[in-house]
Amino acid sequence: KMYEAWEARSRKTRVRLAREALNISPDCADAYVLLAEETARTPAQALKLYEEGMQAGERALGPEVFAEEAGHFWGILRTRPYMRARAGFAACLWEMGEGERAIEYFRELLRLNPNDNQGNRYLLARLLLQEERDEELGVLLGEYEEEASAEWLYTRALWRYRREGEVRASARALQLAFAENIFVPLFMLEVRPMPTDLPEYISPGEESEAIDYVLGNGTYWYDTPGALEWCGELFGEALEEVEKRARAEENERKLRLLMGH
Repeated sequence: KMYEAWEARSRKTRVRLAREALNISPDCADAYVLLAEETARTPAQALKLYEEGMQAGERALGPEVFAEEAGHFWGILRTRPYMRARAGFAACLWEMGEGERAIEYFRELLRLNPNDNQGNRYLLARLLLQEERDEELGVLLGEYEEEASAEWLYTRALWRYRREGEVRASARALQLAFAENIFVPLFMLEVRPMPTDLPEYISPGEESEAIDYVLGNGTYWYDTPGALEWCGELFGEALEEVEKRARAEENERKLRLLMGH
């Protein structure tokens, strides 16, 4: 039933099929997830449904799975409904202002599945920034040291600035972030206005990724004293360097033309 429900085009059909799935099996966690997404009118209502989904998932899996399969949970298909319910529950807690509790739920998701196919590390990083738990954020960044997405690189740069100030390591971290997506400071510094219509798809290195990052993380830069000014100063230096290289390449091209090459 749930495969049909997820693929159904109308909301009414999706909800009906989810309820039918629960009539067949009260332990169908994904049915609660769908109902939370489609029928809840408030975060509190969604939270209750996600909680029921977690409980259903726990019953369906049994304690042995949690004990024996922690560390590669997502690789086992039948764990995924539980993981979706838990992620939804954590997000609702955050939306309701219970950041401290949400952190623990996101941590457990990463313990169960360190590969983090759901992208929970990004939400946890934002929460740790919000709650000013910079030491714990440093540990999280270290656990995903090889992560090279724009979001992770800019978050690492901000973390370094908050911890160490305007030192060389902080500047280097921000320069690496610029190299991954140069559009982020354009939107964050309001050089370019945020669009009214948000991008439907996120493409690495493109404006869409920058918009998504600023929407999700911009407030932490704004709330960190001196961070925006520091970013703007280094961004200006980066642009000057780009222009200098462009002029050098143009002069080299002209010289070759003059020499007949």
